[in-house]
Amino acid sequence: MSGKGYCYNNALAESFFHSLKVECIYDYVFSDRAQAKTIIFEYIEVYYNKQRLHSSIGYKTPARFEQLCA
Repeated sequence: MSGKGYCYNNALAESFFHSLKVECIYDYVFSDRAQAKTIIFEYIEVYYNKQRLHSSIGYKTPARFEQLCA
């Protein structure tokens, strides 16, 4: 492990949070915490896992990849 702030220690999480910020959070001005939780939940569960294609798993959605591997 290297020092604090070295993104390569946890590249998968860093990549996910970058996608979340760029594709979801920066597009909204949330009126309250409940709205933020709802929009972020929908982004992850509806779009990121079931519609967004991921190049690292052969341009499949995570939900589809999981079905194929089960």
